[in-house]
Amino acid sequence: MPNPNRIYPSILACDFSKVADEVRRCESAGCDGLHLDVMDGHFVPNLTIGPDVARAVRASGATTLDCHLMVTDPRSAAKWFAASGVDSITFHIEVSPDPAAVAGAIRKLGKNVGISLNPDTPASAIRAALPHVDNVLVMTVFPGFGGQSFIQSCLPKIREIRDMGFAGDLQVDGGINEETAALCAAAGANVFIAGTFLFKSTDMASTMRRMRARVDAARGAVTGAQN
Repeated sequence: MPNPNRIYPSILACDFSKVADEVRRCESAGCDGLHLDVMDGHFVPNLTIGPDVARAVRASGATTLDCHLMVTDPRSAAKWFAASGVDSITFHIEVSPDPAAVAGAIRKLGKNVGISLNPDTPASAIRAALPHVDNVLVMTVFPGFGGQSFIQSCLPKIREIRDMGFAGDLQVDGGINEETAALCAAAGANVFIAGTFLFKSTDMASTMRRMRARVDAARGAVTGAQN
């Protein structure tokens, strides 16, 4: 069975002039982990954080650090971010013709391994990789920039991955708020990555509690129907 529902604020949406304060704000609000969006300006049209920022985030808090590599060369980047203290490293199927090898290289670094797929990549693309990873990240927007609208047509993909028998963490990222998180939970997701929605909140703790209640209710309704 999947792990309990969890909420990971995405650091991409934080105020980078006070990263340490933002990390503590997330932890005080009750987050289950933090998500680091790493973009190389090549695989996606944006350039974001490097290992030094990841190291600063690690030094500012004790929560789980989930590193999402949106880069052309994930094997090289994984070494840098593993050394910065992240706990989990996710790479993209679109740049990995041999995902089992990439997953194995990351695992040798002592990190949990995830694989991600873009909205226009079918679930079937990652089927062979599933035995080699701990989590799957379904992008519900095209990666590159925060603040985008949720792509609802990605919901069937979440169900399809669960139907493949994948029992690990199934993450969603992109346009996630209370409503879309509940839709994803009903489809089978259990880790909800939210950036703008959480960081723009005047009371992150209250916002996070409402989101958690919505996803718990949605998952509970599905479980009850199955029983």
